[in-house]
Amino acid sequence: MSDASIWAHTHAPSLADIEFLAHAAFGALPARFRNLCDGLVIRVDDFPDDDTLDDMHCESDYDLLGLFRGRGLAQGEAFAQTGQMPNMVWLYRRPILDYWADGDDTLDAVVRHVLVHEIGHHFGLSDADMESIERTTDETR
Repeated sequence: MSDASIWAHTHAPSLADIEFLAHAAFGALPARFRNLCDGLVIRVDDFPDDDTLDDMHCESDYDLLGLFRGRGLAQGEAFAQTGQMPNMVWLYRRPILDYWADGDDTLDAVVRHVLVHEIGHHFGLSDADMESIERTTDETR
């Protein structure tokens, strides 16, 4: 079998594939971290919408891998009040795939990294805290 034939029937991971990886990554996170995220909704889209790209001052559709929207612990009470939308993390499939294709990490590692960082920054965690969470997750795999 030639090298080209290996790729003949291979398809890019779908939205559902990325969502599966995101939920698996979330489930593998330490319980103390997951407990901060009670009610968190994880959503996967191909790209951020135009308003989000403008709000985040992105120069290209590929600049944003993920985004947290909601009220985290760093902003005070994290629990939804009447009429408040749930805390949500968006993961953007095409930018994630582009980032993955240019790097050495596995796709599940990239998805986990984006997920942890989107949640972590909005819950007031430092980069060192988030790296520790990712290392703990890696060690339990």
